[in-house]
Amino acid sequence: MKSIVVGIAAAVLMIAGVAVAQEMPPLAKKNNCVVCHAIDHKVVGPAWMEVSKRYKGAKTYKYSNNGSAAPDAKEYPLVEGLMYKVSHGGHGNWGTTPMIANDPNETNQDEIRQLVEFVLGLAK
Repeated sequence: MKSIVVGIAAAVLMIAGVAVAQEMPPLAKKNNCVVCHAIDHKVVGPAWMEVSKRYKGAKTYKYSNNGSAAPDAKEYPLVEGLMYKVSHGGHGNWGTTPMIANDPNETNQDEIRQLVEFVLGLAK
């Protein structure tokens, strides 16, 4: 009897864990973000949860193709700066692997905004 109760409790916890887990939004799949990113672990680029934690509470974002500490870095409001980063790519903020640009003429800026806001909302 005890093993049945333990089994049921484990099943309930597994179902609850799945229910609260975040999934990549359809826009991330549509725009191929999933090739380099996952929510909870590093793929090629950083986990989106780590990105969210890094910028939690931030109001601005410094962008340079060579990283935020580069002398030519330009400061933007946070969401707009991250949108610029997604659109234009760059490297230096998360190591040496570059973020490939998403052509702003081909990628819908409203979709990029939605994705950036989704990522920032992960670390509540």
